[in-house]
Amino acid sequence: MRLRLTPRENSYYDLFAAQAQHLVTGANLLGEMLGADRAARKEIGKRFAEAEHQADEATHTIMRQLNLTFITPFDRDDIYTLASGLDDCMDFMEEAADLVVLYKIEGLPPRVADQVQALQRAAELTAEAMPRLRSMSSLSEYVVEINRLENQADKAHRKLLAQMFEEIADPILLMKLKEIVEKLEDAADAFERVANTIETIAVKES
Repeated sequence: MRLRLTPRENSYYDLFAAQAQHLVTGANLLGEMLGADRAARKEIGKRFAEAEHQADEATHTIMRQLNLTFITPFDRDDIYTLASGLDDCMDFMEEAADLVVLYKIEGLPPRVADQVQALQRAAELTAEAMPRLRSMSSLSEYVVEINRLENQADKAHRKLLAQMFEEIADPILLMKLKEIVEKLEDAADAFERVANTIETIAVKES
């Protein structure tokens, strides 16, 4: 074990854990939106906007802490990258939910559920991984599983696009749905980037 000659600010671990919990909330709200009617989706959208605001506040807290802390538990750039990456996950999910409401989508294609389920699992795994940053233990399994989920989400995305182009004749509706599923794919990619950041941190700290 390396000797620490100066104390480190360890509140980052709790801050990252809190930030990741907002992702679980967001992914579950996406799940609620799948089977909801337009009126219910509007209410869910309001709840999502509030959850996204709380996630933003969590991100800002980490950034403020970073500006005030001289000794950090791991590389400052990695702290910034991880906080920004978690924020991206929430932003993309919220954008997808917001578009569903704004575009007044009557029914989402059934395969959208495959994308959302992958995001829900990715959010759960990410929230479970954050406390393990303290010891840098059991993170490789998390990284492997997130990569597997991202591959799964990629396949669901491609199949969904193919189905939409084949079955949807209305070009405006097709454009709206395509934008929504692209945002969901962006969210899956963002979760993978978070996992890659954590993998980099673990390698540096090993």
